[in-house]
Amino acid sequence: MPHIEANDAAIDAMRSLDPHESIVMLNLLKFRDFALDGFGVDGMTGGQAFRRYGELNESEDVKFGSEPIWMGLPKNTVIGDEDWDLAILVRYPTRQHFIDKVDNAKYREIAKVRHAALLDSRLVEMSQLLPAV
Repeated sequence: MPHIEANDAAIDAMRSLDPHESIVMLNLLKFRDFALDGFGVDGMTGGQAFRRYGELNESEDVKFGSEPIWMGLPKNTVIGDEDWDLAILVRYPTRQHFIDKVDNAKYREIAKVRHAALLDSRLVEMSQLLPAV
């Protein structure tokens, strides 16, 4: 089953954790062949629409301190059978920065472009263990 929208229960679980902890979000992305119409990316491929989503996220009023720290093209899934087009690690200064972003009305509008671009995705919150902080 494809996953595109945020899981409200997971966001609520994040709200119960230390709001000041720095986090990294693992993004695994599978693009649509063509983006859904009606979201300002008509006629674009899923990859092109996702790049547009990235551009829209650069605005300071929706960035919330996010910083892409690694991006790459997945090759072979050694354990499992998932197939992804792009993997991105995005650091947030604090968990609260991420929560504020998903609660922001302007970001929720921009997130519709993400939805139009993606066939499937995973977004995993992670806290750092190594190197020790």
